[in-house]
Amino acid sequence: MRKYALMGFLLVAYTGYAKSEALSNRKDSTLRKGVTVYTTAENTKLRLSETATLSFAPMKQPLETEVCIFVDPAKSFQTLTGIGGALTDASAEVWAKLPKEKQQELLKAYYDPVNGIGYTLARTNIQSCDFSSGSYSYVKENDSLLKTFSIEHDQQYRIPFIKAVIGAAGGKIPLYASPWSPPAWMKDNNDMLHGGKLLAKYYQSWANFYVKFIKAYEAQGIPVWGLTVQNEPMAVQKWESCNYSAEEERDFIKRYLGPTLQKQGMAAKKLIAWDHNRDQVYQRASTILEDPAAAKYVWGIGYHWYETWTGSSMMFDNVRRVAETFPGKNLVFTEGCVEAFKYNRINEWFLGERYGLSLVNDFNNGTVAWTDWNILLDENGGPNHVGNFCFAPVHADTKTGELIYTNAYYYLGHFSKFIRPGAKRVIASSNRTDLQTTAFINKDGKLAVVVLNLSDKEIPYKLWIKGEAAAANSLPHSIATLIVD
Repeated sequence: MRKYALMGFLLVAYTGYAKSEALSNRKDSTLRKGVTVYTTAENTKLRLSETATLSFAPMKQPLETEVCIFVDPAKSFQTLTGIGGALTDASAEVWAKLPKEKQQELLKAYYDPVNGIGYTLARTNIQSCDFSSGSYSYVKENDSLLKTFSIEHDQQYRIPFIKAVIGAAGGKIPLYASPWSPPAWMKDNNDMLHGGKLLAKYYQSWANFYVKFIKAYEAQGIPVWGLTVQNEPMAVQKWESCNYSAEEERDFIKRYLGPTLQKQGMAAKKLIAWDHNRDQVYQRASTILEDPAAAKYVWGIGYHWYETWTGSSMMFDNVRRVAETFPGKNLVFTEGCVEAFKYNRINEWFLGERYGLSLVNDFNNGTVAWTDWNILLDENGGPNHVGNFCFAPVHADTKTGELIYTNAYYYLGHFSKFIRPGAKRVIASSNRTDLQTTAFINKDGKLAVVVLNLSDKEIPYKLWIKGEAAAANSLPHSIATLIVD
């Protein structure tokens, strides 16, 4: 009797296990009811256009001849902070010149998550940068106590613009600020332009300057989420710039800026070091973060994509080295744009593809936030007071009041619209070099898979997830976001 009872128990146990497995499989399958595909492609009218609805079917081991994007939603990595662009003086001035309806169109295009691309992050400049109509400072000459500190300059264009952005973004948006240069008299070259270094006797005054800026902006109803120590600290530019070696930046953080923020009740502000190119990002990060006295104040490491000026390709592996070595810190892409503006190239496809390549690889290498440069420039790629005219995702023809959306706007939207703050990156792997991919699972459980095709070929492929696959098609020179329910 005990033998039959045992067999009965085992049968019931097995049946229960089988039901549990079936329910588990059914639940897993339910998570993948189908796929909605949104596409932007060269030589088509497709711009973030819904192009297909796909279904999953069982698919065992794929053959090597079958092109696949493999996604594993169970393996998750960094959490997304946000995606956005910079709210510079230039962008604010151009926006102010637009007719009211075009101003609202731009705000909706960037910040509406349904009818636009839903930006969720912003950057701005402390004092002037090259994308200002001229150099200016918030304090008068030799005022080391900062008694004359005033953001009156920003009241004309930038502050109203940022307030309009905050409103369009639903009432709040994380904003971080970056200085291009201290006042000229604080530097050894007595010039806001052309590099130079911060004089040691003004280290504390300059640290106090950041606090003054934050308090002044917050008094205007503009919360400041974070700040970078210095924009491009290794570059001697013809515009506003200031140079720090890795050791100098480290020491300024640990002896002045970090303690000052802490003493002023601003320890929660996200302090971002480096804010320059990928080529030296590891050297800078390791010098600063291997010093516990400096590292305790640093939330993240920022980087740009302009290492290509040396003839190099984009050096994504250097970003990964930082993520591997300092997993407790955050990687932030703080600036990128296509330089050397020419109006006759405004519709060329390379503009967006550079964004797509960078976004896919930066996220795959551990980046938590991605910020474009100017969100809006005029028909000349400015204004810029030193003639450093560049491309933006959107340009305004200030003579006609029209907005021109480059394909970079749509490439950015394939990420910002569908990958929302709080999303976690998951494994996405391609078995062909012509298809690049990244994937995130949003807080609502929806999976967003981005597939980038930089080739001249149309490529059929399978989106393969845990033994199920959906047949898809990648157009030449295209980007697609596949939303898996």
